[in-house]
Amino acid sequence: MRAVFIFSTLALSFTAHAAVAAEAPPRERLSLSASASAEVTRDLLGIAFSTTREGADAAAVQTALKQALDAALSEARKAAKPGLVDVQTGSFALTPRHDPKSGKINGWQGSAELLVEGRDSAAIAQLAGRINTLSIARVGYSLSREAREKAESDISAQAIARYRAKAADYARQFGYGGYVVGEVNVSADEPAPRPMMMKAMRASVASADEALPTEAGKAVVTVDVNGSVQLTR
Repeated sequence: MRAVFIFSTLALSFTAHAAVAAEAPPRERLSLSASASAEVTRDLLGIAFSTTREGADAAAVQTALKQALDAALSEARKAAKPGLVDVQTGSFALTPRHDPKSGKINGWQGSAELLVEGRDSAAIAQLAGRINTLSIARVGYSLSREAREKAESDISAQAIARYRAKAADYARQFGYGGYVVGEVNVSADEPAPRPMMMKAMRASVASADEALPTEAGKAVVTVDVNGSVQLTR
């Protein structure tokens, strides 16, 4: 019985040692990273139009907001084209105004918003000059999904090529004949929209037909590749 017990202990010890050895990471593993970037012209123009009203009567304030929004929406719908000029209403809020001393409601204030976005920046800029019941609150350029995906596809190829080139170069410098790709992670940074900060202004810049001056600018799209490779003899 004692001999059997010793044998079992040795067997368990050997099995545990083999399991640890199997779980141990290969010594010839190399971690590395590479990236590639490119400037891409922003192709999506977005303009937010808004207005505020206040008064003693809630219904009157709401009616004034609705009339201003309806007039702007009617003008915007004339220029609407799916993907090129998209129109949608934004926030519409009505809140009570309180007397600072008594705390009682002494009036109402509200706001309405209209959002226009699309790839036809010329048409949107012209539309901004024709909307005269709302003010321009925000203007900004961003990358459309199509432009971003195309840029990421092109840049990913560059980043991966750099990753493989670095792996081959490091393998050679360390005296190895080559490498095998291990775990790899490919990620892309999504460019933030480029806002054009400006004071709220009447949408009609100077005349009903004058377009809003805008400049798209460029966005930097970056793709990062990081992971590990197994060096081979």
